Amino acid sequence: MARFIGRTVIVTGAAQGIGEAYARALAAEGANVVVADRNIERGTAVADAIVADGQNAVFGAVDVADPDSAAALAAFAVEEFGGIDHLVNNAAIYGEMKINLLLTVPWDYYKRFMSVNMDGALNMTRAVFPHMPKTGGASIVNQSSTAAWTYASFYGLAKVGINGLTQQLAFELGGSNIRINAIAPGPIDTEATKTVTPSVIVDDMVARLPLKRLGTPADLVGACLYLLSDEASWVTGQIFNVDGGQVFRS
Repeated sequence: MARFIGRTVIVTGAAQGIGEAYARALAAEGANVVVADRNIERGTAVADAIVADGQNAVFGAVDVADPDSAAALAAFAVEEFGGIDHLVNNAAIYGEMKINLLLTVPWDYYKRFMSVNMDGALNMTRAVFPHMPKTGGASIVNQSSTAAWTYASFYGLAKVGINGLTQQLAFELGGSNIRINAIAPGPIDTEATKTVTPSVIVDDMVARLPLKRLGTPADLVGACLYLLSDEASWVTGQIFNVDGGQVFRS
């Protein structure tokens, strides 16, 4: 399939893991991809690998917690490709996340964490939407998590915020023919998950899943491409669980 020929998409947190999988899949379907991340070395390597495969990508450095950095990235995408059609808000502090309680986490760390994991999606959306076409076809996907419905301290709180942000922005962006949805993955087999979550907890989560395995970044790609594409032209404000059945919601 080639659903994104001639379209430009920014993927934040695309230097590795899930974001890299999204970036590569979008490029394979014809998109001009801006691989956006704070990690210059890894992000550049991902963009170079996409180009080596005969597809279109550039690396753009960004700190999504900084509105000026987000705006600069949007301007860079427009300069490189002439506009912005899609945004994937995937950037997050996760692999280096400190485990702590809401009641005791150091305040400065908590504020920095939320500025990336929740406010970063809003910063990026505010930066890109003026550059998106208002004639239809533009869309945004936020990265949520099943942590929004289970105990996960400030990480879960940030994902609750992402869900609310997605639903609120669906109304504000709808008048401009821009759609916004979110994907809520369950436990995914990435280096970040292995770093953050002890193996005994991972094993317990898998045992409780109806589908008895960890997800992979590839399991999330189909949902991301669908939600960004014109196939989902009447879908907005929705949270899509891709979680092996971890969470049942009515």
